Amino acid sequence: MSPDNTSELSKLWSHEPHAHLRFKPGDLVSEIDANATPGFTGAKSDAPALHAERNERFAGLQEMLYANSRSGDRRSVLLVLQGMDTAGKGGIVKHVVGASNPQGIQYHSFGKPTPEELSHHYLWRINKALPAAGHIGVFDRSHYEDVLIVRVHNLVPPDVWGPRYDEINTFERELVDAGTTIVKVAMFVSLEEQKKRLAERLDRPDKYWKYNPADIDERLKWPLYQEAYQAMLDKTSTEYAPWHIVPCNRKWYSRLAVLELMIEALKSLDLQWPPADFDVEAEKQRLKNA
Repeated sequence: MSPDNTSELSKLWSHEPHAHLRFKPGDLVSEIDANATPGFTGAKSDAPALHAERNERFAGLQEMLYANSRSGDRRSVLLVLQGMDTAGKGGIVKHVVGASNPQGIQYHSFGKPTPEELSHHYLWRINKALPAAGHIGVFDRSHYEDVLIVRVHNLVPPDVWGPRYDEINTFERELVDAGTTIVKVAMFVSLEEQKKRLAERLDRPDKYWKYNPADIDERLKWPLYQEAYQAMLDKTSTEYAPWHIVPCNRKWYSRLAVLELMIEALKSLDLQWPPADFDVEAEKQRLKNA
């Protein structure tokens, strides 16, 4: 994944980021250091230039994915962002995904289900939002809400949400088999940093729209969320769709980390520019004479 060794900047990761970020059996949510910058040997001052360089690489790969779909390639990529409020999901969408061509991006934010959505199986709305061939899908929250917030708030009994872990694994296995590469990112911000970010929203009129009084109630349920996130990671991090743990107190780091994970996913597809389906030399002559 990660660095293509095209510059000194791209060597600021000590190893491929996924080697540091991938969830491993036995990893504990309670021990995540949200201030950490796993695998990155550079400093915050290095981030802007590196981000610009890697955004360019990401955009090129994304365009190649889209171009291949025009020639019948059915593959796609799905980025799943899951985290508490203020973890920085919106910043990932803006600063990472936003660097690519919007023509090839399908973004969906999953909030409280609508009455229509509640009348269907919980994966119904997810199926409707899956990326088309050649596209990168971005889920700001996802089907994992149905084993996180549903569990924490007792919206359905355990015998309902309990089987969902296996259902989700089966669902994702089918997606992967059909040609979708899934990049799952669990974003963790400390309670102290979250408090600071919420306070900023209350201090700035241009941030009021981002503030939700319910965020305070959710903070009080953090021990329950820790249990729910731990179960989610333990039960749904698979070989075909592993979870990656990204510390998010340092926004510059979390954005670089997710950017590298996306570059890795696209590079794993071994993309090439699709060949011309016409006689190039003949078309050059025709254009010359036109």
